[in-house]
Amino acid sequence: MARVSGLILTLLLIVGATGLLSSPAMAVDGAALERGEQIFNSNCAACHMGGGNVIRANRTLKISDLNNHVEAYTSTPLEALEHEIEDGLNAMPGYADKLTEEEIVAVATYIEQRAELGW
Repeated sequence: MARVSGLILTLLLIVGATGLLSSPAMAVDGAALERGEQIFNSNCAACHMGGGNVIRANRTLKISDLNNHVEAYTSTPLEALEHEIEDGLNAMPGYADKLTEEEIVAVATYIEQRAELGW
């Protein structure tokens, strides 16, 4: 029994060390997330602070609301976020002419990660 326990512990240590158990949200490049956070704070936080929405309460950046509206897109949730950031929607302005594609991807990734973590 001790031998089996030791084997299980060894396997868990190996898997943990290789990062196979880490969540996708945590696998994102730290520098890109930091850049995404800076962009969010400069451009989005006035209306979406803490993942909320001061204009339309049912269109927050919380995971449940994002999932409720992702069906409108034929793309992945991250691509849907990128599309809305680029083109805007309703009262939200588009940022395609204000942010680079790299910045849009960074802020969309940041929003998706924060939503997965519950803001």
